[in-house]
Amino acid sequence: MRGLWPGQQCEVWIASATGALDLAYSTGNMLLEAPNWSLDGSSLILNGDGKLWRLGLADGSLAEVPVTGVPALNNDHVLAPDGKTIYVSADDGHIYRAPLAGGPATRVTSDDGSFHFLHGVSPDGSELAYVGIEAGDFTRAGRLVTMPSDGGAAAAVDVGPGHCDGPEYSPDGKWLYLNTESFSTVPGHAQLARVRPDGSQFEQLLASGTVDWFPHLSPDGSLASYVRFPAGTQGHPADLPVDVVLVATDDWATPLQTWPVSGGQGTLNVNSWSPASDRFACVAYPGREQPAAEPEARRHPGH
Repeated sequence: MRGLWPGQQCEVWIASATGALDLAYSTGNMLLEAPNWSLDGSSLILNGDGKLWRLGLADGSLAEVPVTGVPALNNDHVLAPDGKTIYVSADDGHIYRAPLAGGPATRVTSDDGSFHFLHGVSPDGSELAYVGIEAGDFTRAGRLVTMPSDGGAAAAVDVGPGHCDGPEYSPDGKWLYLNTESFSTVPGHAQLARVRPDGSQFEQLLASGTVDWFPHLSPDGSLASYVRFPAGTQGHPADLPVDVVLVATDDWATPLQTWPVSGGQGTLNVNSWSPASDRFACVAYPGREQPAAEPEARRHPGH
């Protein structure tokens, strides 16, 4: 489980489509990751110390969401469209469903020999999209999988041989957006892509020299955010100089805004857009930035 290094800070920021970047919360006591924005617009849901936390945007209060019956959580958690349910990935490799107000969690994935890392819930709430890691072996490529949100048979979606991550549904449910190494022979060179849920029309969104992860569409579908790692990065490690990037979904090649931060892992792992599609949240971790060329393990448990 990740924690802050001595002298390191955790900063939760709100990025605006206008270019503003406003600090919502800062702490040197706990490493928070991967904000989701609540459907009522009042708070962010983050993970830290294996638990879920609610950050009130009006007063900056941080309170635990008391989810029970689940192992320590990682940074893959997504809100259901009803605004009352959250799906979470835990360190036992399974996905659970829990009330966003707190309460007992229910496991939805089966013992199929894989670790399951959730990233998407369909707009109608009926389906989940996740990354499957066979036998929890992080040297193996992650595979794109969908399944019914209440449990049941999983279906693989073919996006080539390269490692993929971050699959989430478009607001209309017609696409899955993700990052993948299938368009390159260079190890770790993730690029942004999309595919139909039935596996058809797999296509690259942006061809770049950087390592691009976690595309997140705004609720109205007009904008997207993603995190850009330095060229040569393998996996999505922590504590690197990265860029949080904003684009229009009709032109992925032309950034509308770019914000350099110290981060990577935990900065933008899940969709963090506001319901109004005008802002999104991200996390920075200043105080222990590594050189971009420092070697890192290829895969990073916690996803």
